[in-house]
Amino acid sequence: MKQLLNKLLESFHINGRDFAVFLLALLLAFSIWIIHNLSLNYTDYLKVTIVSKCNIDGHSDKSANKCDVIARCRTRGYNLIRSKLREDKKVVEVEFNPAVMEYDSADMYYVKSSDLMEYAHLIYGNDVNVDYFITDTLFFRHPEVRHKRVAVNPVHSFTFKQQYMESGSIDLVPDSVTVYGEAFLLDNITQVNTKAIRLYDLDSDERGLVQIESVKGIRMSASQVSYSVGVTRYVQMNSVVPVVVDDTPAGKEVIVVPSSVRMSLKCRFPIESDPFENMTVHIPYSDIASSLSGKYAVKIDMPKGVLDYDSEPAIIQCLVEER
Repeated sequence: MKQLLNKLLESFHINGRDFAVFLLALLLAFSIWIIHNLSLNYTDYLKVTIVSKCNIDGHSDKSANKCDVIARCRTRGYNLIRSKLREDKKVVEVEFNPAVMEYDSADMYYVKSSDLMEYAHLIYGNDVNVDYFITDTLFFRHPEVRHKRVAVNPVHSFTFKQQYMESGSIDLVPDSVTVYGEAFLLDNITQVNTKAIRLYDLDSDERGLVQIESVKGIRMSASQVSYSVGVTRYVQMNSVVPVVVDDTPAGKEVIVVPSSVRMSLKCRFPIESDPFENMTVHIPYSDIASSLSGKYAVKIDMPKGVLDYDSEPAIIQCLVEER
């Protein structure tokens, strides 16, 4: 075969280099022909699958079903090929004006073909001219939805530099959102969560924006919230604090074990005053009388400037005896 080709080229007085140039010229001419033809305008019928988005009171803003729209269109060849390739793959979301969305029955609404022309650029794109629509009427189901207000739960993980800690709790604005959805979906929602907020080695206040985790079938009044985290420096102080029982009735005696606890306080820096001055763990007798086990968890009224505390032990045993 190779010898035959060589003989053929020789008979036409064509060498190998000339043949390569000939093939390159042929390829270039074919490319120019393809580009020219694809740039011409053609007419064809194009199909697009769409979902409706419409602000209808008491109903989902997005339709639960899809509809196929077919129209006679004029566009360039490459747009036509691209549209044909994407015909059964892409779903276009079209935002309709509530004025063109007419009520049918139950949750069904429809759009007439006569109203579709103003949305042609959204359906087919700006490079396609629509002559007329073959599709007559589009029916969309916008399910009835209810709404309620739920809290936003901050999902977070913070680490702090040595002798720094969170001052109070993380603040969100807004701290609640309105959720919209069908009744059976709303019944299971008591709160919504933020995406994880991860901050490391904090030594100063932080603030920012965080997205709310989406819930399938649910629409929310906000998609993100702002957060702020207060950070403060602290020093740790330790001391032994006596335990006292208040309001012991006549004829009763309460023995507490132990009679004092070791308190560890985290105090805001700088310290303005001694937080242990006159500090006592007070146990109301009424709490002891109502306790079945006679055990009491150590609690104190937080002195000014104290951010957190721990006690050793954390539980006190109280024994009531008759005098």
